[in-house]
Amino acid sequence: MPELADIFRRHGPEYLSKFSDRMLPSHLTAMEDILNCRTEAMGGHVHVCDHCAALRYSYHSCKNRHCPKCGGDSADLWLKKQLDLLLPQFYFLVTFTLPEELRSVARANQKAVYDLLFTSSSEALKKLALDPRILGGRLAMLGVLHTWGRDLCYHPHIHYIVAGGCLSSDNRWLGSSGKFLVPVAALSPIFRGKFRDGLKKLGLSADPRVWKKNWVVHSKPVGAGESALRYLAPYVYRVALSNNRIEHVGENTVSFRYKQSDTGSWRRMILSSMDFIQRFLQHVLPDGFHKVRYYGLLSPRNRNTFKLLQNILTTSSTLEAILKSREEQLSTLSAGNRAAEPPLCPHCGGTLRWLKSLSPTGRGPPW
Repeated sequence: MPELADIFRRHGPEYLSKFSDRMLPSHLTAMEDILNCRTEAMGGHVHVCDHCAALRYSYHSCKNRHCPKCGGDSADLWLKKQLDLLLPQFYFLVTFTLPEELRSVARANQKAVYDLLFTSSSEALKKLALDPRILGGRLAMLGVLHTWGRDLCYHPHIHYIVAGGCLSSDNRWLGSSGKFLVPVAALSPIFRGKFRDGLKKLGLSADPRVWKKNWVVHSKPVGAGESALRYLAPYVYRVALSNNRIEHVGENTVSFRYKQSDTGSWRRMILSSMDFIQRFLQHVLPDGFHKVRYYGLLSPRNRNTFKLLQNILTTSSTLEAILKSREEQLSTLSAGNRAAEPPLCPHCGGTLRWLKSLSPTGRGPPW
């Protein structure tokens, strides 16, 4: 099956010859890392079979967060940590989507606009929650940036997992209904206003009609929170397109599968090789950018308060079912992260033993 590295190897030189002078350093690094991932260029190890003496070479991963070969184990570890941070409450998934009219501005100013998207959406949610007519306190919320649609289109939005309740100013936990957190009809204009003010401070402009339309904010209950975290975990370490969705790499085209969100059926998309690479690279995040952020009671400065609250709430006997489910989730993840058995020889089934390390060759991509 073709891989993303095959596309970069075959069509990368042409793409670079046309666009390298306008490419971000992070895009160039991503292309090089993906191309070299698990090859001799990265260095690695040699194992020998203790039965038939066959040698097996294994090369290091590039660990670039945009590489489709890397990140699976990290996603499981991240999920385990987030499950430890859940409160024994109902949870909600709140999604803020950047309007289409602002996407060209975001694409050209990714770090600044992504930061603003986080700031304006989180501040809007916190402001509404502080209103005593709504909730009346501080939320515990985790946000994850997601920039792509299933067909690799540019679609920046942020998912927040939010506990159903808040901590009041006099340190009382005020639980919400399991079906309703905050009114999105009121949340949307607050989000829009904060983003508009922030964009003006950045000195960036947009089509003025975007400030008069309704912005998309969606909120839905997600039970005790585990399912929402399992939904988000792959997006934290998954890239815009996995290798198993790539179908064919042609002379001038690339085809891949994607699932339609409305029907759930699979479709095939065929793009020119240049368009495909451009679509993929637009989802490469700026160097050092944090796509996962914690707010309110989950922010680092409030983590001690959160832990105390967590301990108090978990003593309630009425939450036994939720806690039992969470313990089962953690047990399953812990079992999956136990030390792996020694690798086996593909020829005879014998045990492979480490023989020596291989130094990286230092070779760059062939262009």
